[in-house]
Amino acid sequence: MRDECVIVLHGMGRTKHAMGKVEKELRQEGYIVWNQSYPSTKKSIEDLANEHISKGLKVCRRAGARKIHFVTHSLGGILVRYYLQDNTIENLDKIVMLSPPNKGSEIADNLRDLKVYQWMMGPAGQQLGTDAKSLPNTLDKIDATVGVITGKSSSDPWFSPFIPGEDDGKVSVQSAKLEEMTDFLVVEAGHTFIMRNQSVLEQIRHFLKEGVFKR
Repeated sequence: MRDECVIVLHGMGRTKHAMGKVEKELRQEGYIVWNQSYPSTKKSIEDLANEHISKGLKVCRRAGARKIHFVTHSLGGILVRYYLQDNTIENLDKIVMLSPPNKGSEIADNLRDLKVYQWMMGPAGQQLGTDAKSLPNTLDKIDATVGVITGKSSSDPWFSPFIPGEDDGKVSVQSAKLEEMTDFLVVEAGHTFIMRNQSVLEQIRHFLKEGVFKR
């Protein structure tokens, strides 16, 4: 895997440490891994995607990577989708999204007018609603092999009443789906720590190699 590079993107309000276990597992598999913090609550999705993903791509290209993959959590998946609207990544291979709000989140719908939410989540938090004009819902399909894993065990039960159907505490199972995804998996995990779930880590490794999840 020394010629395969994985760009790891954490979620909103988190740092690279949140994806530390993912990074460790992938390095042990022999992948080149780029996992860095980005100011998720300070800038818009557009700015975050263009500024941060380009940094990861430079590292992968300098390493001479033959294939480039992404493993993302939550907001990180939306950054990749946005970036691919107007950019082509040479040698892009597979993308694994963990709990992505691909159709937005009802949490943003209900809280975005609150000052404390605006202060904590910043510009990107205002863009993640479920209405037709929200940023996730205005994005075109992406041309990539995409696997989506989401949870159905709420790690934030106080938010679940806002969310229809099964959810992981932040994102509904239905909202995590992407029309063009290659494979989809629902696991017993919550939004906050899904990236540390051992079965999820195993599924990430399997998808990056095979392009499907292990059944």
